[in-house]
Amino acid sequence: MPNRLADSTSPYLQQHAHQPVDWQPWGEEAFAEARERQVPIFLSVGYAACHWCHVMAHESFDDPDVAAYLNEHFVSVKVDREEHPDVDAVHMFATQALTGRGGWPMSAFLTPDGDPFFAGTYFPPEPAHGLPSFRQVAEALAQAWAERRDEVLASASSVRDELAKLGTAIQPADGVPGSRETLELLGKDYDLIHGGFGHAPKFPPPTVLDALLVKGDPTSLDMAQLTCEAMARGGIHDQLGGGFHRYSVDAGWAVPHFEKMLYDNALLLGTYCRLWRRTADHDADKRALFEHVIYGIVGFLERELRTDEGGFAASLDADSCDIRGAVHEGIFYVWNRELLADALGADDADWAADVFHVTDPGTFEHGLSTLQLRGRVDWSRLEPLMQTLNEVRAQRFRPARDDKVVAAWNGLLVDALVTAGMMFHEPTWLELARGCAEMVWTTHVVGEGQQARLVRTSRDGVAGSAPAVTEDHAALALGFAQLAGALGDSEWLRRAIWLLDRADALFSAEDGGYFDAEQQPMLPSRPRELTDNPTPSATATMVHALRAVGLLSGEQRFLDRSDRAAATTWATVAATPRFAGWSLADALIREEARRGLRPAVAVVVSDDPFNEVTRAAWRMAPAGTAIVTAPAGTTGFGENFEGRVAGESGARAFVCRGTVCFDPADHYSELKTPLWSRC
Repeated sequence: MPNRLADSTSPYLQQHAHQPVDWQPWGEEAFAEARERQVPIFLSVGYAACHWCHVMAHESFDDPDVAAYLNEHFVSVKVDREEHPDVDAVHMFATQALTGRGGWPMSAFLTPDGDPFFAGTYFPPEPAHGLPSFRQVAEALAQAWAERRDEVLASASSVRDELAKLGTAIQPADGVPGSRETLELLGKDYDLIHGGFGHAPKFPPPTVLDALLVKGDPTSLDMAQLTCEAMARGGIHDQLGGGFHRYSVDAGWAVPHFEKMLYDNALLLGTYCRLWRRTADHDADKRALFEHVIYGIVGFLERELRTDEGGFAASLDADSCDIRGAVHEGIFYVWNRELLADALGADDADWAADVFHVTDPGTFEHGLSTLQLRGRVDWSRLEPLMQTLNEVRAQRFRPARDDKVVAAWNGLLVDALVTAGMMFHEPTWLELARGCAEMVWTTHVVGEGQQARLVRTSRDGVAGSAPAVTEDHAALALGFAQLAGALGDSEWLRRAIWLLDRADALFSAEDGGYFDAEQQPMLPSRPRELTDNPTPSATATMVHALRAVGLLSGEQRFLDRSDRAAATTWATVAATPRFAGWSLADALIREEARRGLRPAVAVVVSDDPFNEVTRAAWRMAPAGTAIVTAPAGTTGFGENFEGRVAGESGARAFVCRGTVCFDPADHYSELKTPLWSRC
């Protein structure tokens, strides 16, 4: 018999729907039952692509004896962290406060009122490596609740007091952090050998790379290029299928944790586009490598993550089956010399093994190797071999897909696809972005009129029940604004304005910043985090979206609101720039504006969105520029578009920066001066 997760739209919850644990979804019903029975809540948080979540599920939650004990002594609640990021954030903070570390699966035990009193991550089925078994943990906590409840409640109260700090007001810094100081601080964590920041495990840092690319000075550009080239050549990059895995277990990007996330690839697509345009024309090898990465990411997204409805799925699992049906992490992606020879023949296999660094002992496990690019790449010889290897790999058992659509991640992808499509003159990429945006708007906005609201997830075209959080509104607004400019369609700008106005009403904090979500009665605090996680902080995303919408619409209120929200991020940027990439990027844009390079609005009057002037604008414009291309007479884009007419060549660009407008440009060669002149 299925449990109460059977009707969920979350694939992660569906994975647990037939377990003997009487799981319930997050909601008031579970807490009401815990209060009625006077038992604690066992809260288990994970996500569909999480390797150790699968391990613990099989070892403990599939065990009938463990399940019977949980059902008797607890109310068990299962949460998809991607569906309820606010629930995850609050309890991860508690887990880190109680244990000094975090991760998934997250295992938290709460009072019936929702206050955590014990937390951890993975627990084995038997005591091992200094960890008690999960059954031992559950028994000890049930006994403590029965016999020492006052102590448990006192502990929970102290945790609640710590959690209350999540929602405290932020003291704004004195001013925008200086670029020299923040970049010097950022450089202290930089890996001069392998690129990236910190040590193993090493995560792709797209938001920080975006900040390094704002000014394009030699030092910052070198840091960004080394990191992006090392990642592009490493095993973290799927050399055959395109796209990036979640992180590298080593400092050199060689061996990844093999899950593939939509948000990583959406952000990295935008980053590699911005890097490509900063890479000098004479550096042909780097430009070819970065272009290969960009086309590979889009190909992977379209082929493997696009849903039938036009949105993009959340992730691919790290695990899949080998030919004997046994489950292994990464087995879909790895090779040895024998496998290469079977696919390519001896001569090509030997050459490919050298290019991809496939060694006899292996760079991964069991004599198998991840594929890494070594040396100068002969693309004319390599690409047909890669196609053959891809066809052979396609016969393997594929990793499972979490096919729920997350609003925020699709918004980030729309933003990146528009950028890539306009830079590389790829109309089909722009159409992918438009289709994705339309799917999210029609499916995730539920209700009518004043009752309309955004939900966070959907699956198979059916909207989920989890309310959208701040990042959902912000990322979609940013993507919609970019799409409005590229298509010359002000309806997308109107939708972006609706999202920002609703976000301002739901999530604004008194200090000018934003909470990450609405207050939930079952949560002991309201989450608010100004540092980036895998995605930019919600406040940073709001700042970028507000500026983009303000520049395109000509409405000063959005620019003023962006300024107020940005001020709440400055202390974080000054203290930990590595963990505040998009906030740092915004601070650097603001610093450039004080020096005369204010964010620009570039209006290209043309019937052709892919004319040479528009392409040049997307490739040349400074960070923070808003670009719109549309025929003369288009309305809905503010006063910068009013009265503009096309030139004899069919396309004419008008660049304005604040109240200063430059002479119109009828040829792409005339754009550099107005886009980069300081005023």
